[in-house]
Amino acid sequence: MIKRLSTSFLGLCLAIAVIVPLSTAAQQYVVPRTSDGHPDLQGMWRNATMTPFQRQRGQGPVYTPDEVMRREQGFVDRVERGSRPSDPDRPAPEVTGGVGSYNQVWFEQGARVAVVNGEYRASLITYPSNGRIPALTAEGQERKDEYHGFRDQFGEYDHPELRPLADRCIVYYASSPTATLGPPMTPSGGYNQNIHVIQTADHVVIHGEMIHDTRIIRFGEPNRLPANVRPWFGDSWGRWEGNTLVVETTNIHPDMGFNESSDKIPHSDELMVIERFTRIAEDGILYEFEVHDPRTYTEVWGGQIPWQTFDQQIYEYACHEGNYSMSNVLSGARYQEAQAGGN
Repeated sequence: MIKRLSTSFLGLCLAIAVIVPLSTAAQQYVVPRTSDGHPDLQGMWRNATMTPFQRQRGQGPVYTPDEVMRREQGFVDRVERGSRPSDPDRPAPEVTGGVGSYNQVWFEQGARVAVVNGEYRASLITYPSNGRIPALTAEGQERKDEYHGFRDQFGEYDHPELRPLADRCIVYYASSPTATLGPPMTPSGGYNQNIHVIQTADHVVIHGEMIHDTRIIRFGEPNRLPANVRPWFGDSWGRWEGNTLVVETTNIHPDMGFNESSDKIPHSDELMVIERFTRIAEDGILYEFEVHDPRTYTEVWGGQIPWQTFDQQIYEYACHEGNYSMSNVLSGARYQEAQAGGN
C-alpha cells in the first residue's frame, strides 16, 4: 500500500531524523542473536527509496532538509495525481507507438530519501566521491563496445534471447541499478522491493519477491566453484566480523552486467562483490557493497543502502505463469514483419 504523507508529517519525520541520527541509535542498539550466537538478520525487509543509485551530475553527496521536503512531498503529489480514476469517456490515445504503463495505483516506489548516519543521501553510490559508476578501463570499454556491436545487428524483438532477463522470467533485471538480489542488491524501483532473510548456523538464504530470485550464502573456508561454473548470483561465501555479515561473491554469471544510463556494461571474469549486512536497529539493516573488477573499472566503487522492516508476507510471484507479454511482443513483431513484407 502506498502511504500518502502530509507536509506536516514529513516535517516531523525530518526533525526526528535530525535529533536522533542513525549512528547514535546504532551505538545504543543491542543486536539480537540466533540460537548459535550470531547476529540475527532474519525477517522481512525492504530497501525501497527515492534516492537514485547514481548521483545526478553536479549534485552534492547529501540533500538539505529543504531539498528532502520538496522531493518527498513531490512524490506524494505525483502519487496522488497518478492514482486518480481515469475518465471513462476519454477518447482513444493518439497512435504514437507507445501504449503507456501502469498508473500509480500499481506501483510501490520508495517514498523517502535514504538516511544513513543521519545524512539524507543523494545517491546510493558513495564512492567514488561523485557518487557515480567510475570510468571504464580500455579493456572494459572494448568489451562493452563488442557486446553492443554484436547485439546491434539484430532487431530488438528478433528472438527471445534478445529480451531482458526479467522479460524471460529468469532473474529480475540482473544489473544495477535494478538488481533486487544482485550482487550488489539494489532497489527494484517499481514495486515488490521486499526481501526475506533466513539463517542457519552455516547458511544465510536471501529471497527476493521479484521473479523467484534466491541467493544461498555458505559459511566456512571458501571452496570456490570452478572458474567455468557461473551461477546467476555467483558463488557467495560469508563470515562474521563482529556484528556484521561479510559476503564475498565471485563466479558471477556473465549476463549479470551493470547498467549505466540503461547501457549495459559487461563485467570481466575477475568481478568480485563484497557486501556487508549490519543490524543497526530493531527495524533496520545497513547494507553496504563494493565492486572490484580491475579489468573493467578504473577504481573500486560501492555504496550504502538502508533496509527497513516489512511487516507483511511475501507471496509467490509466479512470473512464468503470467508471462503473456513475452509471446505477445514476439508475435506482434512477427505481425509487423509480415505487414511490412506485404504478406
